[in-house]
Amino acid sequence: MRVIPLGDKVVIKRLEAESKTTGGIVLPDSAKEKPQQGRVLSVGDGRLVADGMRISCQVHEGDRVLFSPWSGTEIKVDGSELLILREDDILAVME
Repeated sequence: MRVIPLGDKVVIKRLEAESKTTGGIVLPDSAKEKPQQGRVLSVGDGRLVADGMRISCQVHEGDRVLFSPWSGTEIKVDGSELLILREDDILAVME
């Protein structure tokens, strides 16, 4: 199933959390923090401005992005955890 967001919303799949520290210590699942990076799976058709025009989103499908830790809404689709958030909650595109 494909999730198609509306307006200026973006669907993101979080990247996997680090399982080791830089010193080589293996972290249990309970100690892992949710990653703030992910891949854009789909993008809405853009933000609607006052004069009725749409401004398209700056991010595109496949982009690797950095977002705020408490932003968006988590959903499960076909056993996969996804995040739907506004484009404004995306802080940067990683290259």
